[in-house]
This record gives sequence, structure tokens and C-alpha cells, in this order.
Amino acid sequence: MSKMKMMMAAVLAAGFAAVVYAQGVQFPFFVYNNDGEKENTHFIPSGYMGDTGDIKMDFNIADAPKEGKSCIKVTYSAQKSQGQGWAGVFWQEPENNWGEKDGGYNLTGANKFIFWAKGAQGGEEVEFMVGGGPGKDGKKGNTAEAKLGKVTLAKDWTKYTIDLSGKDMSNIIFGFGFVVGGSARTFYIDRMAYANADME
Repeated sequence: MSKMKMMMAAVLAAGFAAVVYAQGVQFPFFVYNNDGEKENTHFIPSGYMGDTGDIKMDFNIADAPKEGKSCIKVTYSAQKSQGQGWAGVFWQEPENNWGEKDGGYNLTGANKFIFWAKGAQGGEEVEFMVGGGPGKDGKKGNTAEAKLGKVTLAKDWTKYTIDLSGKDMSNIIFGFGFVVGGSARTFYIDRMAYANADME
């Protein structure tokens, strides 16, 4: 018997629902924590929105990450390449899933989403969110949505938490997202994870 099956059997035998280990999910469940490390990377940053040509992301920035070897650098040019005046990206599962595909993760047990962010200069405004709307054509889509709202970033790494208490986390296809608008700006994000306890 595999280690996972043995673990689930033990949990069920104790009379508990094995929800935390559905699909093998354990917390913290990282969306990003060191580029290229498979066990620390879930969801795919494929959901570009708005002025898609105005967003550039580098996933392997080794210059002063919050922790580990790398962080993500996001550059917004504000050129209005598609005439929208704003842009954003969702991390999706599977890739390019706007709700018309089967997929997502069962993240039951997570009660918060934690991440770190900083601005290149300080004062950059960015809106952050997780989850979203239901699926299309009978697909399940997201079962929860939560937004941090617009925040003003500091020049130093700052920890942010999106509260997921009481949310139905049984299927999430939009693991993380951000939206920016207005003037050009550059910011950094790192250690993005679903959690059931605080983390540093």
C-alpha cells in the first residue's frame, strides 16, 4: 500500500474526513516559492486580462527575493496596448481555464492565502485576489472568491493575508490574481501560498 493510501486509511479509521489530503494537497500549498521547483509551484499564470501586452513577468529574479532563490518581477508599462487602461493576470488550473474546463484543486482546510509583495519604488497600487466565478457549461469552476482589494506597496517586503474563513474551498481554478491600472509601475511578489496556519 502506498504511503498516501496508508495515511488516508489511518485518517478515515480515526473517524475524520480526509479533506486536507484530497488530491494529495498539504499545507502550505504554494502557488509560487522558488521558480522551477515543481513541488512549490501550482497553478499556471496564463490568465492575462485587459491590456495584455502591457504586462511583463519574470519568474526567476534572484535579486533579493523574500526567501529562497528567486521571486517574481511584474512590470506594467501602461501603454494601453489593447485600449483598456488596466491589466491583470490570473494563475489558473489547468492552463487558460476560464471556467470552461474541468480542473482546479480541492483546497478544503485552507483558511487564508498568504503572500509577500513589494514595490520597486514604494507607493505602487495593486489589487490582489484569489478564486472567482463559477464554471461554464456544467463545469465546476471556482467555489469561492476573496479579494484583498487595492493596496499601496512599500519598498520593502510586506506580508499580506487574504481571509478565507468560511469559504467553500472544494474547487479553486484561479489560484491567485492581480490587477493594475493607471501609471506604469514595477512590483515584486514571492511566497504565495494557501495555508491553514500562519507562516513566515
